[in-house]
Amino acid sequence: MTTTITVEGMSCGHCEQTVEEALAGVAGVTGASADRESAQATVEGDADVSALLAAVEDAGYTAQA
Repeated sequence: MTTTITVEGMSCGHCEQTVEEALAGVAGVTGASADRESAQATVEGDADVSALLAAVEDAGYTAQA
């Protein structure tokens, strides 16, 4: 399953990497990519959306489904 979430606050490549690492740490995630230009992150796997949003927010960014 593919889930796309909106992530606000990414301004550089390091930000994208931080978001990707935060998402990768969520149980059920098999892949994650973030794009600061579109302000979105795409997640592969069967992780709970609320867990994905919480992981991004814990990393310091604003997220919504």
